[in-house]
Amino acid sequence: MQKYKGELLMLITAVMWGSGFVGMAKGLEHWSVFQLMAGRFFLASVILSLVFYKKLKLINKTVLWKGATLGAILFVAFAIQTWGLEYTTPSKNAFLTAINVIIVPIIAYVIYKRRIDRFEFIAAGVAIVGIGFLSLQDSLTINIGDFLSILCAFAFAFDIFYTNVFVKTEDALALTIVQFYTATICSVIGVVILGDYPTTYSAEGLGIIVYLAVFCTGVAYVCQNIGMQYANPTKSAIILSTEALFGTMFSVLLLNELLTGRMILGCILIFCAILFAEVKPTFKRKKLYS
Repeated sequence: MQKYKGELLMLITAVMWGSGFVGMAKGLEHWSVFQLMAGRFFLASVILSLVFYKKLKLINKTVLWKGATLGAILFVAFAIQTWGLEYTTPSKNAFLTAINVIIVPIIAYVIYKRRIDRFEFIAAGVAIVGIGFLSLQDSLTINIGDFLSILCAFAFAFDIFYTNVFVKTEDALALTIVQFYTATICSVIGVVILGDYPTTYSAEGLGIIVYLAVFCTGVAYVCQNIGMQYANPTKSAIILSTEALFGTMFSVLLLNELLTGRMILGCILIFCAILFAEVKPTFKRKKLYS
């Protein structure tokens, strides 16, 4: 039952993240990048502190530096992703961000010298072809929004990698609270440095921040960090990768986004690459016991 609980929490995370691409795209109509991030992370931090106030006692020096590390990485990832959304569509942003699960093995190789196997090489190759179909223009150039989306995939890969490492020894909720406060502080610093103080407020703009803070930030990351303690890592990565599908679905339904045949082919190739990279342990086990 614990395993299914973890998988259900991962699915909730994927749905929330998928809807977040649309939320951020709409939010940029009312706020700048750092304003939007500061609002969502500040409100999410306050909500988590109130709901899980008992977890504040678990914040020691170790949790503080680990949570701050995750928060700094999260800030960079969201800053690049939100900036990219100013120049590309939510569906393309979602799929390009999702290649982070293919980048994680590269990080493991660089940091821990873990060998990259042939499955991961094949998946990376398929993903590159998919990115080409999804993002390359007729002139074989890639726009700045898609390039930023790919960069943010690297940042999110670091976030996933270190979250998996840290939740094994520290309380997931205590880490999340510190992570969100760190991201809030970094976002506010960004607003101050740019002198980008909000001068007007709209009901729709505030509503978007509330939605992003409560559902796409608070609920999503709590479900992810708790779920990672119970769910199988391989299945977790596969379930989380469906955020790209949910992101596209919400974009088409809510924003009336149009997808060309070439873009759909690119999305399919990227999703297949993600699945192939994550189900390889199953292939290996079958080969071992056959």
